[in-house]
Amino acid sequence: MTVFMNIINKEIPADIIYEDDICMAFLDVNPSAPTHVLLIPKKPIKKLSDASPDDQAILGHLMVKVGEITRKLGCEDAFRIVINNGKDAQQTVFHLHLHILADRPFHWPPG
Repeated sequence: MTVFMNIINKEIPADIIYEDDICMAFLDVNPSAPTHVLLIPKKPIKKLSDASPDDQAILGHLMVKVGEITRKLGCEDAFRIVINNGKDAQQTVFHLHLHILADRPFHWPPG
């Protein structure tokens, strides 16, 4: 079980800013930007490349929620979404999660 499943199950506290039956969003405890939210599906999908066609509705739901969350936080006009896929891409928790980063300048190319 991952730390994210423990947060979903309310076994570990988190600063939850959004939750519904499909996903949960909370503040990152080690932020990389002034606004750093993690958005996770409640269904445990290890990484994006493990998603199946059956997960299409979940993945679409996450994308729609990004817009709602950024509007709620007042950063809808300038934010970055990061999904790390696999150890070599710096994924450290193997439960799909989207990093919503905002309120600082970003550079291209990233990383």
